[in-house]
Amino acid sequence: MPERGNSRPQASPVAGCHGEAAAVVRPPEGKRLIKVALAGQPNVGKSTLFNMLTGLNQHVGNWPGKTVEQKLGYCSLQEATLELVDLPGTYSLTANSEEERIARDYIIKERPDLVVLVADATNLERNLYLLAELLLLPAPIILALNMMDVAASEGLEINLRALEEALGVPVVGMSAVRNVGVRELLAKIYELACDPSTFRPVRPQMRPEHRHILAQLEVLLGEHVPHPYEPHWVALKLLEGDAEVTALAQQWLPPETWQQVHSLLLRHEDAILDIAGGRYEWIEGIVNRVISSRRRSEFSLTDRIDRYATHPFWGVLLLLAAATLSFFLVYSLGSPLQGLLEHYLVERLGEWLFSALAPISPWLAGFVVDGVLAGAGTMVTFVPILAIFFAVLGVFEDTGYMARAAFVMDRFMHAIGLHGRSFLPLLLGFGCNVPAVVGTRIIDSQRARLLSVLLAPLVPCTARLGVLTTLSAAFFGRKALVVSMSLIGANVLSLAALGLVLHRFIMRGEQLAFIMELPLYHSPNVRTIALFVWHHMRAFLVRAATIIVAASAGMWLLSTLPTGEISGSYLAAFGRLLSPVGQIMGFDWRLMVALLSSFVAKENSLATLSVLYAEPGQAVTQYLPQAITQATALAFLAAQMLFIPCVATVAAIRQETRSWRWTLADIGLLLILAILGGSAAYRVALLLGLPG
Repeated sequence: MPERGNSRPQASPVAGCHGEAAAVVRPPEGKRLIKVALAGQPNVGKSTLFNMLTGLNQHVGNWPGKTVEQKLGYCSLQEATLELVDLPGTYSLTANSEEERIARDYIIKERPDLVVLVADATNLERNLYLLAELLLLPAPIILALNMMDVAASEGLEINLRALEEALGVPVVGMSAVRNVGVRELLAKIYELACDPSTFRPVRPQMRPEHRHILAQLEVLLGEHVPHPYEPHWVALKLLEGDAEVTALAQQWLPPETWQQVHSLLLRHEDAILDIAGGRYEWIEGIVNRVISSRRRSEFSLTDRIDRYATHPFWGVLLLLAAATLSFFLVYSLGSPLQGLLEHYLVERLGEWLFSALAPISPWLAGFVVDGVLAGAGTMVTFVPILAIFFAVLGVFEDTGYMARAAFVMDRFMHAIGLHGRSFLPLLLGFGCNVPAVVGTRIIDSQRARLLSVLLAPLVPCTARLGVLTTLSAAFFGRKALVVSMSLIGANVLSLAALGLVLHRFIMRGEQLAFIMELPLYHSPNVRTIALFVWHHMRAFLVRAATIIVAASAGMWLLSTLPTGEISGSYLAAFGRLLSPVGQIMGFDWRLMVALLSSFVAKENSLATLSVLYAEPGQAVTQYLPQAITQATALAFLAAQMLFIPCVATVAAIRQETRSWRWTLADIGLLLILAILGGSAAYRVALLLGLPG
């Protein structure tokens, strides 16, 4: 087969988009809009290609009614504008997961002008199975064979012309990381979109034994199948046992027709073997025809690294080293930058605003500085930590190491219903719960991601650890270390216990299938990582800002109105109202107010205690042990460690779950845990003979 489109000039349609996106928000007047869906399995470089083409000109949101992330971007050609939709990575289109349903429903219902299947050249056979399923859907397809350079280094030679002839599908060899083949791909997209009649694919056929059953089903389905579905595809899916299509067919067909269809399906349940067998024979014939292998060393670089990276012992040690390095980079580099932002943005700007507004209205100055600016400043100071955190995760993901980290930790995380990828975000929670919650985006399973988000606040952050260290030293002296480590251990045990409860009862104990491809190692792409960081940071700033500022301002109002003093404020009144709950833990109303004030920032509990228990001429660590007994202090520390997270973390939970229901449910669970933990600690302290 001659290569399509050789008579068409190659440079013209792609000028101005050589892997770089123009600033196109919507198609300019007079320019054609070409809708392109990017499909592919995980870890094939699909997102790298998407970022290469769209740059900053992309929108990241959620599919309507779904929790799966949607990426939409634009790329400007000379004669047209490409609207690129990055479909979720999926190994098949059998509707076993939300990602698979989204991918196939988009192609069927939205009818893009064409689909670009990004495939891994190092594993062509596995990727061709997805192509076999895509060829049954109503859209022309281009096969973008990515990582050709990696395949060559592995000793694989792929005859692209022979592959194109065997498939009847346009094929482009490329390396998205190196920006090789991108221009050729854009040219193919433009050509096929302008003349779809040139698309004449060689589709796989099911084995002969059940073809007559397929034909009978198509006749029975007839005109009952509504647009945009096609009877042939529906019949195949029924024979495959697709639950979603089966349910739809029951709605479409009259009862008597459905009975005939159902009877056929029951008698030919083995037809799925002939469908899959036909596809594998089609794949085998193509692979044998187009791939040749050169001699290479018995073990590749990936094999040699994975001897240690996936080892049950050495793999865990390597992961701990990588996690320690991540933790060090995030906080050794991020914390000083966070301190600078706190000093210049919050403190200095706050002083200037207060001096400017105080002559006009002291109340207004307090509201703007301590209410609004404190909330906005809290949000902005997280930027350095989050940016470094996502950069580290981006490197791990782009090099292929993240898959190994998930693999070695899955056996441990699986015990509480979590995914191996949950380990790194939860570990970072010891520094700050915000990056722990936001970092769960690296978890591909939506249910595991939700569980990780709900459990992340139970990881004691540095702010809680600071309160714990200060107060335990003041109250328990030499025993402070034992008390602190015991409470930290109790938090970790609470996380595991709550994980088991959520997994067993709320998630109904359904086990997470752990099927993970271990991609070949390769050098990271700076552009891809930069865009990964940018989009996550932008999402955090845009979505979390309003919640953080509103909650911070609200708490300031509650702690100030109506008297201007915290002891006579609405917050204090609320604390007195909750004093019966506090009595269970040995608290008076002042401790309840201190606990509530930590919602804005955990350190606030120390400031509130210093105000409510103030003694002239004494430091807080001197007069608190005289005003609060050791049993009550232990209960307060236990409750503080389990209490609801700060407002920034709550905003992050709302942002990641897209649900106030789950956010409020998590807050409720943590409140119950805090009360139970504080009560238990109080009773244990009394039994141990501590002063109550």
